[in-house]
Amino acid sequence: MKTRILGLLFFAWLAALTSCAQADQVPTPEWIGPPEIELAEVKVYFLDEGRFAVGQEPYEIAVTREIHPDAFLPRLALQAYFEGPTEEEYAQGLRAVLSGCTGFSEFSIQNEIAMLKLEGPCTSGGSTYTIASPIMKTLLQFPEIEFVKIFDAAGNTEEPFGPVNSIPLVLEP
Repeated sequence: MKTRILGLLFFAWLAALTSCAQADQVPTPEWIGPPEIELAEVKVYFLDEGRFAVGQEPYEIAVTREIHPDAFLPRLALQAYFEGPTEEEYAQGLRAVLSGCTGFSEFSIQNEIAMLKLEGPCTSGGSTYTIASPIMKTLLQFPEIEFVKIFDAAGNTEEPFGPVNSIPLVLEP
């Protein structure tokens, strides 16, 4: 019986010791993830078919896209244009006029002049309104851009030199 009591006391002492050891442990910090990044807002301009149909300028309407602030904002704004309006924006009559173009490449900004090369079989199709208008509006919102030069897939534009806006002949009516 004495052995039993000693055994019970030993286990009680061991249990008390174990609970004290657990109380002394430092709690593991909870993972809360990376800090939230405030996204930058850029405007992307799309044609408003309703305004264009009745000749009410401006024909383009700006929509907002949120982009990572460390990104090259003018390039991502152009990419957002080629992605087109959202379903909701499309239902409101906004359109990405592509004029046969499939994308862009060789985008750069030098001396406040944005230059980009359109890809694909670009053509105005005789229209006075082309992809050039919304591209210009989308890019000219950025303070580092004063002029825009748009080149066709062959690398041609009307005014390749100097501080003036320029579009390729294929986008003329």
